[in-house]
This record gives sequence, C-alpha cells and structure tokens, in this order.
Amino acid sequence: MQLEIVNISGKKTAKKADLVDSIYAAEPNDHCIYLDVKSFLANQRQGTHKSKERAEIARTTKKLKRQKGTGGARAGSMKSPLFIGGGRVFGPRPRDYSFKLNKKVKALARISALTYKAKDNAITVLEDFNFEAPKTKNYADLLKNLNLDTKKTLLVLGDTNKNVYLSSRNLQGTKVVKASDLNTYDILHAENLILSESSVKVIETILNK
Repeated sequence: MQLEIVNISGKKTAKKADLVDSIYAAEPNDHCIYLDVKSFLANQRQGTHKSKERAEIARTTKKLKRQKGTGGARAGSMKSPLFIGGGRVFGPRPRDYSFKLNKKVKALARISALTYKAKDNAITVLEDFNFEAPKTKNYADLLKNLNLDTKKTLLVLGDTNKNVYLSSRNLQGTKVVKASDLNTYDILHAENLILSESSVKVIETILNK
C-alpha cells in the first residue's frame, strides 16, 4: 500500500510512503483491541478511592439503649452501618486496576487499529518538519492546510520534537506522540491519523518484531 507524502502546506510531494500490508492491511482482531483498550484505561485509574468502615469511624462507643424491652432491634454502637454517619459496609479500598497483557496481543491490537484507519482512508503521511519555536498558530495552520482542523487528529512523530508538541498542546482534539509511544486507544480515539515520514519506519520496526 502506497500513500503520497504531503508537506506542511498540504501540497503533494514527489515522494511516496510504503505502508506494509502486514500492519495496514492485516486481518483485524476486535477482541485484542478490546483487551488493549481495557488495559490502557485501567492503567489510567489512580485507584485511590477509600471510604471509612466501621472500625475507622470516630464515634461514641456508648451503648445507645438497653438490650431488651424496647420493641426494636438491638443496637450496640453508633458506628453501625445502619445509622446515618456510621461506617460503610464493604466500601471501596485502594487497589491497583492494571492487569498483564501479552506483548503479542498489544501488537496485534495496534495492527488491527491501524488496519481500520487504513480501510477508512483516515491516514495522512506528512513530510518530516520542525517549528523554529513553539507556536500554536503554526500547528493550527498545519491542520488547516491538511483540511483536518475540524477533526480529532493524532500526529505520530519518529522522535521527540518539543516545539511541535508544545505548539499542539493548547488545541482541542489534537495529540502528538512518538511512534514508540503509540497505543491502540489513541489510534481509535482520533478521527484521522497523521504519520510523519520518519515514523512510518519506526512503527514498522516495532510491530514487525
């Protein structure tokens, strides 16, 4: 599969990018996508939720009423979950939500997501570029030239580029990542994928191991 490479002005160059079929035209595996996205979202959770249980509530330990003869149920403590302000029964405790996922499953999930983007013609290959200084207007103009200013986009760079990253940070619906940090969730979350020329080879190297 070949795509024409465009420059930051949105004009086609004489170069073409070879997108290998083993990554961009593979047989998608929806279950792997599900597992990888679930794992990614689980890893974002802090898991610091906590409610006080009966043993942790600071209330009087005085017996409220006599044991028998009141016509009601026995009550021995205001800490009981039955009373307002009492401890919570089986409340949330701090925990780690992350779970292990095999490397091959993660790789197949990314390949499946990239295949779906290729099928939808939602991939643009961009000539390598750099900004002299961080400036949001430069990145906004770039998206406008590519006719992607109204869509959620994910720009994948071959390597870290601080000026490009800082230029995109204030724009809604845009994200910039390194090819080595590319994940299934970000691919699917974006409407259009912008691959820098150098990132194509990096992605190929990582996913074809």
